[in-house]
Amino acid sequence: MTISEMLGQSGLLTLLGMCVVFSFIIILICCMKLLQTIIHAFKLDKETPAESPSASSSPVSSAAPAADNGAVIAAIAAAVHDRALNS
Repeated sequence: MTISEMLGQSGLLTLLGMCVVFSFIIILICCMKLLQTIIHAFKLDKETPAESPSASSSPVSSAAPAADNGAVIAAIAAAVHDRALNS
């Protein structure tokens, strides 16, 4: 087998591989479009809103998240400082 025959065979194999991959991608896109159409037809794409928590279930004070923010900021600052020292 000469070099030109081997190059011709490798070029043909390359084109065949690219066609297979391109065909698979087109089939995948068509299946995704079909699935989108089916989901839209059965109205499965609409999320139902979650029930809003009632006021009597568990009252949470608005000061609790504000108090935790200082601890979170301190933890982040300590982690950044520790990371800067170890680098």
